[in-house]
Amino acid sequence: MDMSKIEDILIQMKSNPKDIRFSNLCRVCDFYFGKARQERSSHRVYKTPWQGDPRVNIQNHKGRAKAYQVKQVLNVIERLEVDYGTGK
Repeated sequence: MDMSKIEDILIQMKSNPKDIRFSNLCRVCDFYFGKARQERSSHRVYKTPWQGDPRVNIQNHKGRAKAYQVKQVLNVIERLEVDYGTGK
C-alpha cells in the first residue's frame, strides 16, 4: 500500500478514532509493524521493537476498530518515529 493512503488513514485515525474501519487499522499496522503474529481470531497481534509490553493488540468489533486501540496504535507509531526515526 502506498504511503499517501497510509497517511490518509492516519489523518482519519487522529481526527476521529471512533470511526475507523478495522481493515484500515490493519493496513496501518501491517505497514508499520509487519505481518501480525496472530490473525485468525477477531484479534490481531503485532510485535514492537522494545522491551516491556512488546505488542500491539487490535480487535475487530463489527467491522470497526475500537477507539482506545486506535489511540494506542497512534501512540506506538509516534514512539517508533521518535525512538527509532521510522518516519516510513
